[in-house]
Amino acid sequence: SGAAWTRVVFQWADVQAGGPGTWSSRVGDDTINAEVASGRLVTGLLIGIPQWAKDENGLPAGLYLDHRDPNNTWATYVRTAVGRYNGVINHWIIWNEPDIWDTTSPAHSWDGTVDDFARLIKISYLVAKETNPSAVIHMSAFTYFWDANFGKEQYFARLLDAIRKDPDAAANNYFFDVATAHLYFHPSTIYNLVQAFYYMMNSRGIYKPLWLVETNAPPSNDPAYPVSEISFQVTQEEQAAFIPQVFALSMAAGAQRIAVYKMRDKPGDRAGNPEPFGLVREDGSYRPAFDAYRTAVLYLAGTEKTRRMRFDNAAHIRMIQGDKTTHVVYSRIAAPQAVRIDATASTGILADMYGNTQVIQAQNGSFVINLPGAPCNHVIAGECMIGGPVFYLLQSATGGTVQPPSIETGRAVQPTPAQVAAPPSAAPAETTPAAAGTTQPAATPTAAPSETPTATATATVTPTPTVTATATSTPTPSPTATATASPTATPLPTRTPTPTPVPLLSSEGLTSAATSDAAAVSMIVIGLGLFGAVFLRARRQS
Repeated sequence: SGAAWTRVVFQWADVQAGGPGTWSSRVGDDTINAEVASGRLVTGLLIGIPQWAKDENGLPAGLYLDHRDPNNTWATYVRTAVGRYNGVINHWIIWNEPDIWDTTSPAHSWDGTVDDFARLIKISYLVAKETNPSAVIHMSAFTYFWDANFGKEQYFARLLDAIRKDPDAAANNYFFDVATAHLYFHPSTIYNLVQAFYYMMNSRGIYKPLWLVETNAPPSNDPAYPVSEISFQVTQEEQAAFIPQVFALSMAAGAQRIAVYKMRDKPGDRAGNPEPFGLVREDGSYRPAFDAYRTAVLYLAGTEKTRRMRFDNAAHIRMIQGDKTTHVVYSRIAAPQAVRIDATASTGILADMYGNTQVIQAQNGSFVINLPGAPCNHVIAGECMIGGPVFYLLQSATGGTVQPPSIETGRAVQPTPAQVAAPPSAAPAETTPAAAGTTQPAATPTAAPSETPTATATATVTPTPTVTATATSTPTPSPTATATASPTATPLPTRTPTPTPVPLLSSEGLTSAATSDAAAVSMIVIGLGLFGAVFLRARRQS
């Protein structure tokens, strides 16, 4: 698939069910080491409280004790996890979706207040950095909609305010290095919300990168996985189109890394997932989204600058990748559309979202691509929730020829430390990434995110730790349950994708181009959450 990173969940109530001196992860040490050896960055997620560690309020016992106090049970757990995988896992996400406030929801995970959660983040940061100075601490992911749909101020904003009140916060990087989001189904909304999360940080003088750690649009029409309760009408082909659309738009909005939940369906998924989220079915066969994912990783890896060139009836996102440029285009409405792209070379490669290619010729200084309309099975706010089939136009930036990427040449492994998008000016212009190891402030939308956010943030850049994913030590072996992760060393059977008809090239039927909300991001590596936590229906509040 070309996946470059993965997530492993360490549920405290499971891994230390027998007490603080035990450790039994269902994802074994051999599996984790194999992921690292394969070139994938492993990110750990710490969550949960075993009964033996809960206080009378349902919080980790001793949470408000000093982080070095052995009676602070959460501090001890974080120290054990980070120390055990030191050099193998350097990225740690602290908790998952604490903004799901309904205690009756199966996805509810946090019983404390926002101030209590700020304390959890602080303890995690201080302990992790002392245990492994190269540790990168990720804020818990937030869903946005659990607050937005009920008229509540965003949990993330309230949490940032609670953190900023701590007198130790500014001197300790506000107790986190990376923000995290889980956003599904609607690519253009995801673009807005990535920028909204940046705005919540930037408006408070906090400048951190953001990872989109879960995204997908699961299909409701796969005969192999009948769906009785449909959240949104999504076909398998629409799921396939969603993948490159959300990748390109999230990158344009400033997402540093992106992960699809999830690789493969597993037995028991139906208990928590009404729709199938796997790119691969339980029997090992590929959904169309798998091929679309693999193609997107190949064509978008190595991006240095990203700009949303057009976003009206058609979408056009441009990726600068050294001496070549990749243009991502698709219709956003049910009617066919056309896009004109300035030519920097006489020929280009046109690929559909499954990787089928052809060489095309520029005409009168441009490429004109006619795009099929979107199926538009679900409409949100007057627009198709998911656009039509995606196409990639590759052309040389210097007038030469380009070759389509392959699994061997295009696979993204580890990036140069990625940068966050800089704020667009009134007249959007591409920005050059900051120096390695730094981040730039992101685009700043209005309080209610719109298609054209207004940038105001200009604060000083905050350094982000530079981390290597190469294992420097092997976790100490301990009894572990058999890993339940689906990936194996044996490749799954190759599916021959059904080619999408390659659009005709013409100069007719052009619609007016719209200038974009410019955003740049450096050296994107698109990952896939191979060991993601179970997605619960309660999350789908969009």
